[in-house]
Amino acid sequence: MSEPEGDLAQITRDDEARGGARGRRGPRLSGCLPVLVVLAIIVGLGYVGVTKGQEALEDYFADPADYSGPGRGEVAFQVAEGDTVAEIGRKLKDQDVVASVEAFIETANGDDRATGIQVGYYELRRKMASTEALSVLVDPGNLVNTTVTVPEGLRVVDVVDILAEETEFPRQRFEAVLDEPGRIGLPDYAGGDPEGYLFPSTYAFSPEDTPLTMLTAMVDRWRQAADDADLEAAAEALGYTPHELMTVASLVEAEGRGDDMPKVARVIYNRLENPDTSGTNGLLQIDAAVNFALGREPIARLTTDQIESVSDSPYNTYTQPGLPPGPIEAPGDAAIAAAAAPADGPWYYYATVNLETGETKFTESYEEFLGFRAELDEYCATQSDRC
Repeated sequence: MSEPEGDLAQITRDDEARGGARGRRGPRLSGCLPVLVVLAIIVGLGYVGVTKGQEALEDYFADPADYSGPGRGEVAFQVAEGDTVAEIGRKLKDQDVVASVEAFIETANGDDRATGIQVGYYELRRKMASTEALSVLVDPGNLVNTTVTVPEGLRVVDVVDILAEETEFPRQRFEAVLDEPGRIGLPDYAGGDPEGYLFPSTYAFSPEDTPLTMLTAMVDRWRQAADDADLEAAAEALGYTPHELMTVASLVEAEGRGDDMPKVARVIYNRLENPDTSGTNGLLQIDAAVNFALGREPIARLTTDQIESVSDSPYNTYTQPGLPPGPIEAPGDAAIAAAAAPADGPWYYYATVNLETGETKFTESYEEFLGFRAELDEYCATQSDRC
C-alpha cells in the first residue's frame, strides 16, 4: 500500500505521533471513577456519623456515672459558705468522692434535705455512691468540728489550758504563737499582751485549724465585740485609752453580774476621777486584781497577809492607785459594753452580800458600805464555804 499523499499524509503522521505519545503515558483513567470514590467516602463518613450520634444519644439518655457502696479511705471535705449543690458536686468529683457531678446533682434533686447542707467539714470516703455521700452531708451530726467553749473571766494561761485539753495540739504550740503576739491580730494598744483580748465564746474549729488560726479567731471575735460597743470612740469620750477601757472591762467582768455591770463600771470611774471626794485616794481596792498579782484563781475574800505579799505589784489595787497596767482576764460582751457605757450614779462602794445569787449593793457612804461587809461576813459564816 502506497503512502498517503499531501495534506492527508500530514494528518496521518500527526495522528500517529499523538498516538505514540499516549502509548508512552499509559492508558487514561475513566472520568466516572473519582465520583465513585467520593461517594464511597461520603457513605463511610455517614456511617461513622450515625454511629457516633447513636452513641452520643445513648450517653445522653443513660444514667450518669456513679460509684456503688460506701467507698473507702478517708477524705476531709469542706462545704464552704455560699456553695451550691452543683458546686458541692464539682468538689466531690474533684476529690474522687463521687464518680460524676451529674449523679450527685440528680441524687440531691430528689432529696429535699440537700438544700439544708450546713457549712463545715465532713469526713467522707473515696469512690462513694452519690446517695451515700449525700446522706453524710445532710446530717449536721456528721460535721467534723472541734467545739471549744471558753467562759468569760479567764486569764490567758487558763484559755491555753482549755485549748490544749479540747484540741489535738499541746499547750507548747499555743504558747509558741503567743510568744509572737503580732501574728494573731492584736490591736496596737494591747502592747503585744494578749491578756484580755482572747475573747470568751464557743468556737467550732475545723480539722484544718491550727493554734495560730484558733488564737486569731479569738482576737477576731474580740474585735467584733469592741466594734459593737464602739470601744475606741467610747474611750475617747470618757477620757481613757482603749486599752484602759479594756482594763476596766476586765475588772467589771471579775466583779459584776448582769445588770450590775454598768454600776460596777461607774464605781471604778468615780474612784479614779474623784479620789479626794471618795476618800479612797484613787485606790480601787478590787480583790480580783490582787488575785491576778498572786497568780491564783479568784476568791471572794483576801487576807491582809495575801494583800501585803504582793504590795509592790502594779496589779495590787489596795496599794497602787489607779488602774492596773492591763486587763486581768478576758471580759465578755456585757462587760465591754458596761465599761463603754457605765451607769449614772454617785456610788464609790459596792459589796456582794450573797455569793449564790450575786446580790450586790451600792452606796456612796463608807459607813453604809461597812454594813454591807457585815452582811457578807454573816453570809460567809452561816451559809457558804465559798468565802
